[in-house]
Order: sequence, then C-alpha cells, then structure tokens
Amino acid sequence: MSKPLIVQSDKTLLVEVDNPDFDDCRAIISRFAELEKSPEYLHTYRISPLSLWNAASSGMKSDEIEAGIEKFARYSVPKNVINEIREQIGRYGKVKLVKEDSGELVIISNERGFLNEISNHRAVQPFIQERLNNDKIIVKKEYRGHIKQALIKIGFPVEDLAGYDDGNKYGFNLKAENKDGKKFGMRDYQRASVEVFHAGGRNEGGSGVVVLPCGAGKTIVGIGVMQIIGAETLILVTNTLSIRQWKNEILDKTDIPASDIGEYSGETKEIKPITIATYNILTHRKKKGSDFTHFHIFSANNWGLIVYDEVHLLPAPVFRMTSELQAKRRLGLTATLVREDGLEEDVFSLIGPKKYDVPWKELETKSWIAEAKCIEIRVPMEEELRIKYSVADDREKFRLASENPEKLKAIEIILNQFKEANILVIGQYINQLEKISRTFKIPLITGKTPLSERQELYTAFRKGEIKSLVVSKVANFSIDLPDANIAIQVSGTFGSRQEEAQRLGRILRPKLGNNTATFYSLISRDTSEERFGQNRQLFLTEQGYEYEIYILDQFEENLTGVKTISEKTLEKDEEDIRKEAEKKQALAEEEVGV
Repeated sequence: MSKPLIVQSDKTLLVEVDNPDFDDCRAIISRFAELEKSPEYLHTYRISPLSLWNAASSGMKSDEIEAGIEKFARYSVPKNVINEIREQIGRYGKVKLVKEDSGELVIISNERGFLNEISNHRAVQPFIQERLNNDKIIVKKEYRGHIKQALIKIGFPVEDLAGYDDGNKYGFNLKAENKDGKKFGMRDYQRASVEVFHAGGRNEGGSGVVVLPCGAGKTIVGIGVMQIIGAETLILVTNTLSIRQWKNEILDKTDIPASDIGEYSGETKEIKPITIATYNILTHRKKKGSDFTHFHIFSANNWGLIVYDEVHLLPAPVFRMTSELQAKRRLGLTATLVREDGLEEDVFSLIGPKKYDVPWKELETKSWIAEAKCIEIRVPMEEELRIKYSVADDREKFRLASENPEKLKAIEIILNQFKEANILVIGQYINQLEKISRTFKIPLITGKTPLSERQELYTAFRKGEIKSLVVSKVANFSIDLPDANIAIQVSGTFGSRQEEAQRLGRILRPKLGNNTATFYSLISRDTSEERFGQNRQLFLTEQGYEYEIYILDQFEENLTGVKTISEKTLEKDEEDIRKEAEKKQALAEEEVGV
C-alpha cells in the first residue's frame, strides 16, 4: 500500500484521505502545518513560519517533524522543505529578550548575524536604545511589546524571558466538591496545561495560549492558572453573559467570596481582586480617534495575571493595549488559533505562543467532550429565487442563498424526527431567525434580547422546560448549555472557520448517558454558500471531523425512511415493468404447455 503524503517543494503537503494511514498522518502534520483545502479525496496543508514557530513553542523539534514526514511520504521529500523546517524551528529561541541586573531590557543571540540584521532594520530601530559590544541590543523599556511585534514581522520570533511583575498577592483554594455536592478535580489535560503554562514559575512560562475544544473546560484551566500564580487577576471576556458564567464557575469551584469578584461592563463598574471585564468596555471611546475611556482598568490594580478568554476574538485595540502590558503574566484561552483578520502573529508576539494543545478527537475518544457527527444538507432553490440570485452581486447572492426559505423544510424534518432532543437553531440573519421562530414557535435570542430574558431562556433550556432555541451570533461563544445535543446552522458569516468551530462547540459539552451530538449545516445547493461552506469546515476537518453530505431528498429518506416523490415514481415504473415481464413469462409458459 502506498503512503498517504506527498510533499511539494512549495511547502504544501497533499494527504490522501482514503489511505489507511490517513488519520495517523494527519495527527502528525496538523501539529506543524495548516490545512488550506479539504476536498473529498485529497487534503492540502501548508507549512508556514508561524505554524513551525507555534510547533517549536509547544515543544516539537525539527527531528520529530522530519521523522513524521519521512514516515508517511510517498516520494522523496524536497530538500528545501527540510531546510525550511530546520531553519524556522531553529529560529524560535535564537533571539531572546531578557532583563539584566541593571533593569535594562536587552535582545541577545548567539547568532551575531541576527543581531546585525535586527539593529539595522528600519522597522525595529524606533524601539532600540543602542547596540552594545556587538553582542546585545538595548531596548527602550516602554516598547517591550512593540519590538516583539516588529521582530516577528521580519522573521524573528523572540522568546521573551524578561520576567514579570508578581502583582498583588491573592491566594485561594480549589474546592473538593462543587455546590451540587459532586466531587471536583482538574482533569489530567487541564492540570497539564496549567503546569506547562506556569513552567514552575520560571520566565520560560507565564505567557502564552492554551488551545482546547469548546466544552473541554477552558474556564477551569483559567482558574487553575489563577490559583497556581496566586495574584490579583483581570479576566477579559466577550460579553456580559460570559462575565456571569466565569463568576459562577469561580464561586462553584473555589473558596473565593463573591465580594472579591468584580464586574466591569456597560452595566457595572467594579474593581475587585478578581475583576472580569468585557472587550467591548475596553474598546469604548466617546468618539473616533479619542482615548479609550476605560483603559485605566489595566492600571487600576497591580494585576499579577491577565486572562484573555476567546483570544481568537480579541479586538485589535486590545492588542495595542496589551503591547504596553508585557510585564504582566498573560494567559490566552481559545478553541482555535485561527483568526479571520490575519492577526495570528500578534497573538503569538503579544499574548504569547501556543503552550498547550489537545486534538479534539483525542478528548472525544476519552469522553471528555461529546462524540459529534457533522452533516451538511444541500437544499434546492425555487426557480423564482434562483433567477433573483443569478443577477445579484456577490454579497447579495450570499444573503439570498443563506436565507433560502427551502431550509425551513430541512428544519421541520429534523424537529419532527428528534422531538425529545435539545436543539439549537443558529444563524446570521435576524429576519431569517425571526421567521424560523414564528414558524416553529421556538423562542428567539438575539443581541437585542435583554440579558435577564436571555438568562431565563437559557435556564429553562437547561432544565428541559423548553427543548429548542433559535439563537443569533450571540450563541457563537461562551454559552454553557451542556444538554444541547443537536445544532442546526442555517446561515453564517461567509467562510469563517472560527465560527464553525465555535458553533459545533455549543453541543460538545459532555452529556450524561448518550454522549453524542449532531451538527447540521444547511447550505443552498449550487450557490456561493457551498464554496464558503467548504472554507468554514477547514478547521474542523483538520481536527478529524468528516462532513456527511446529502441533498435534501436523500437526507429525508435516510433520516425518516420516507420516499421522495421522484423515488416513488421510479419505484412505480419499476413495479409496472416487473409485472409486465411476469405476465409475458406466464403467457410464454402456457404456449409451451408448462
């Protein structure tokens, strides 16, 4: 049997899906390469400097990568690819930022050529104080973050070993039992991620990103890091509901009193030893170009740790703020390092490199997250809408395809077949969601739904008082609905890979009893939505999920056993032909006297 991997000189990797070694091959290469295309039979990965630097930061060596490639490569591996792997893996850690006893920040490297290139580069010079003795570069102290950003853009991923301010001490304990009396303890991978991030308190740790699937307990990891560092902490989250969920988890899993947990949002402005703030409040300013109104929160307390929840959604202004906070320990939490704005390098340089990552399927195998099936249903368009679609511009084409009324039929089939399931219908366009809500009499939650009403509906869903919810983009992240076991995606944000991952994540929390979940994605057939859908699926495909694809009629028959009109007509024709043949056979037998 031939091997599954073809390595090309342009640093793309082609992997044959039907090969028996495909899963093992993908498990290796997904650690140091990025999936670019995932057609049915041949997946395309690309090796980039950033993908290699993240691999190096999480402990991979060039020898390990080379051995993995050689093991699965069908043909000889181009030498330039091996050289690129060695070069980029070797670059991580070759340039270091350290603090000397005098308090000065300096860049050092064993490669004098690197220091020459850095000190003479126009993008870096504004942040340099002076070059000393040809073996070190003194950096202006206030530009610790800025110079790391500049250096990564010219190919130098700096390892920051300059250390951190300890901040105000704040110790607490983890509980042995939660409020429901159930035993609480960190899972092995949660504990491992905390220890890797902390690195025994050394300067090698203290900043970086932990990547875990939705439902795998990233909040618990955050709490574990807070506890091991033992300092006052600022936690940054996506919305006010996330503030409440973090607060509930902290109260449930630790002995921190409620009086020590502050909320800093549009509604409440509290600064406490543990303060939870939204990204929105941090990026607020009275008018464009003016100062950020609430930037002072970063200096309001002497924080020892800043936690960035859902770091893949971090707004660009918060990066600018973070560049001035490099002396603080920084923990990023996310299900995916994918950013649709291309700012992955800023996450690497300002929050920190990837410190810990667990493949989704590995946690599924151990039942730490639900076993999930992904199904794409391709829905036809009626002729009138198809004509309207054909003359629309690209953006309008996507909206028309997304809001295709025929998707209501697919929703109805699923709702009728799974009446006892806990179902989320998730979409992008409010008019579409309102129609679904009215048609099927399902409560709707959008960005305009008051927080109190949202919490009431989520609580009713958790208790089983309502079985289905229609939700807009507000459900893309930070919603704790452990019993949700079916998601129906009716529309999305173009080809967003991170959104696809987040939406699957809504149903991945482990479930009692049958620990399975199904993610349905409704796509208008033969439209731009199909193309965007393929891009959306890239990250989940990289994690080992496969999408079963059906056209609507096929799906209905497969799910319910109900024959479509065309199939009934075909079966009737076949039955008539069979009867006619039997009649002719009987007449022939009579004629020969049988």
